[in-house]
Amino acid sequence: MRFSTAALVAGLQVSAAFVVDGEQKPLGFRQKPKGTATKEKKQPNIVFILTDDQDLHLQSLDYLPLVKKHLADEGTTYKRHYCTTAICCPARVSLWTGKQAHNTNVTDVSPPYGGLPKFISQGFNEAYLPVWLQEAGYDTYYTGKLFNAHTVDNYDSPYLAGWNGSDFLLDPYTYSYLNATFQRNRDPPVSYEGQYSVDVLAEKAYGFLDDAARNVHDDGGRPFFFGIAPIAPHSNIEPRLLSSSSEDVNTLHRRPTSEEDDIEQFVSFTPPIPATRHAHLFPDVVVPRTPHFNPSSRASGVSWISHLPVQSAEDVAFNDHFYRQRLRTLQSVDELVAGVVERLERHGLLEDTYVFYTSDNGYHIGQHRLQPGKECGFEEDINVPLIVRGPGVKKGSVAEVVTSHVDLAPTVLKLAGALGGDDYNKEEEYKLDGEAIPLTAAELAQAKEKGKRHEHVTVEYWGLALSEGRVFGKDAQRFWTNNTYKAVRILGEGYNLYYSVWCSGEHELYDLQTDPYQLSNLLDPSSLASGKTPSFLLGAPFQKVVARLDSLLFVLKSCKGKTCIRPWEALHPAGNVQNLHDALSSRFDTFYEKEQKRVEFDRCEKGYIVEAEGPQFETDGLVYRDGHRWDQWV
Repeated sequence: MRFSTAALVAGLQVSAAFVVDGEQKPLGFRQKPKGTATKEKKQPNIVFILTDDQDLHLQSLDYLPLVKKHLADEGTTYKRHYCTTAICCPARVSLWTGKQAHNTNVTDVSPPYGGLPKFISQGFNEAYLPVWLQEAGYDTYYTGKLFNAHTVDNYDSPYLAGWNGSDFLLDPYTYSYLNATFQRNRDPPVSYEGQYSVDVLAEKAYGFLDDAARNVHDDGGRPFFFGIAPIAPHSNIEPRLLSSSSEDVNTLHRRPTSEEDDIEQFVSFTPPIPATRHAHLFPDVVVPRTPHFNPSSRASGVSWISHLPVQSAEDVAFNDHFYRQRLRTLQSVDELVAGVVERLERHGLLEDTYVFYTSDNGYHIGQHRLQPGKECGFEEDINVPLIVRGPGVKKGSVAEVVTSHVDLAPTVLKLAGALGGDDYNKEEEYKLDGEAIPLTAAELAQAKEKGKRHEHVTVEYWGLALSEGRVFGKDAQRFWTNNTYKAVRILGEGYNLYYSVWCSGEHELYDLQTDPYQLSNLLDPSSLASGKTPSFLLGAPFQKVVARLDSLLFVLKSCKGKTCIRPWEALHPAGNVQNLHDALSSRFDTFYEKEQKRVEFDRCEKGYIVEAEGPQFETDGLVYRDGHRWDQWV
């Protein structure tokens, strides 16, 4: 036994049911609220597969033939899907709540600014997707990683609400591929030391599918939602615990406080570990050698990224190995997807089930000289896989519509019948910052019409950036404490831009139409001083475009609800501006270039502290209507 805590006594069983109105109900059961209407339309089943740190731009999907066969060929791939915060826990909380991180205030993977304790303290254990789905008449199941800092010590204080059946991975062993701990329903945690984590999860997933299928067929046809979250292809992390004390477990979740802090005294990072049957695969594959892979001429980006050294040949060779290990590890996920689809078909449920496949955030290896990791605003980190198959979803299709993680909860709620219509119009109750993703051909065609769908993604990050690869050189750093920035990613007809403002005052602007690898920051001070910055962008004076992007970000960095979805309407209440092209009208020049406040920080912080965030649109921003401030207008 790994450590002597009663919480890990294998085989100890407790009741996974309780009594409601004299009848035994499964764990997590929630009575349907009084007054909930009966829906005539059959509610579909929903399976949601969430990988960990899976890339889109490093071509990982090209190595998953079963995902292609069962999901991409049978559904739609959304090539412009984005996470809004490129790190595990904040991204997952945004996904399951439909809210931006500045509205969840879960901005890190561990306390005080993030992790499960922050999720609980913010009140979301009673207000996130599985709770809402149970209220809509669904059975809900989950296995795998849900949130960081969900540990062998705090798993029952309180138990996570909203699940009829659950089997969670727990810290400090979440990322130990051969040393996992799972915690089922209200049973104590159980160690699976020596067994392969993804394979253990797969068997648990198949068991829950069997349970869900029985309820669909035998218990009044209750539909189900099932979240499946393997750790692959996240790096392998082993805790360095010297005893079984809770102090050691808590120390593991302490984030570094300075760049001299030695995180490796608490954990060791290694490349992900594949199952033995996959360890021999892809012996000659290397990280794609794109123009921004380890550029030798000059560094990229701003802040700490702009000071990264060129990686040595030894470093690159190790990172190629790291990349191969990620691909090998994903093979177990590929098999898991096939197993899930086959069981759905075996139970006669496949045609009535939507299957979602995505990742919490993306990943970089070598791009912009970065060591393996995430947490940046570059495409590798924020543009992530999303594939959907199900009733009415076009097969073998690729969608260009802009979507993000805060759109996923609204999508699932709409499918469940919990959004839309007089009886199920709960947008205000849910306080969603996203809108449902168009799934059918008709919905996708409608989304292309002007003003029918947002063209932007709000990207935000606070605090630490961490390298997960090997540290090469005596002066090499593993992490950087100043990685706080706000950004907007905007893709519309004729434009493809990324604009960011860092807490240090640095700015970035990339035109991905002409610079798809984000190598040329158009707001680099040296480019501005030397006149290398273009005079015109999108057919308009360069600074005119920058002013519009900054005002758009000014709205988005603190937006709530509909304003996150329709930010131009906050700036133009008359409704005559719906996209960047409209905003570039010359009659708005004075408003944007001279009157409106600029995005800036008062100071750098490791989490979301409003007093550090600079001017807020809600109190300082102007609307284009008689010069009123937003708070005066609303």
